[in-house]
Amino acid sequence: MDGVTILIIDSSEIFRAGIYQKLSSQPGIKILECSPDQEPIKMIDSHYVDIVFLDIDHPSAGGLKIAKDIIRYYPGIHVVIFSSYFNDDELFDAIKVGASAYIDKKISTEELLSVTRKVYQGEDVINASLLSRPSVAERVLKQFKEMASLEQSIHKASAPLTIREIQILRYIANGYTNKEAAVTLGISDQTIKNHVTAILRKLNANDRAHAVAIAISNHWVALDEMVIAHNT
Repeated sequence: MDGVTILIIDSSEIFRAGIYQKLSSQPGIKILECSPDQEPIKMIDSHYVDIVFLDIDHPSAGGLKIAKDIIRYYPGIHVVIFSSYFNDDELFDAIKVGASAYIDKKISTEELLSVTRKVYQGEDVINASLLSRPSVAERVLKQFKEMASLEQSIHKASAPLTIREIQILRYIANGYTNKEAAVTLGISDQTIKNHVTAILRKLNANDRAHAVAIAISNHWVALDEMVIAHNT
């Protein structure tokens, strides 16, 4: 690790001194400290930082909030979260915010050097923690499934109609009868009626006019020059 800069964000002077003692003698490592009277984000703004060592119980804003802000606004910085009460709930929260590692404050010098080296090289050490904690892995998997389900629901809500249904609804919105839309699209009247029935069901609309109003308000269809062409 040549030229790596580590910022320690912890309210405990004793802990900051302990980390400094463990790592400062290592070649190529520069240690910066953020005391309680300093704002972490301003500290990062003022210095080039590769890795942040962060206390999860930081009193100013809470370690997880600080971690989230750092990862959001400084994606090139790796965040290592330290805890005095190493547990599954904190590990889960650390994974959620995107931390690169979650480690016990009682970590040995050799282990800390190993984690630092891996994080600096871009490894997500925190993922390895899941192997020894299946309950946390299960929670992470469950949340990913819930997120995927939510995204799918949002997609369905924003675009519940097929391309053909939107096309037919666009003709209806511009004043076409079922028969005229059928002739224009080269399909049968019955097929148009089947599509209209499906549209009303999907949009929970009372009638064609209601379906058109829903579609226009959601920007799925638009009134355009088609209505002019139809009325000339």
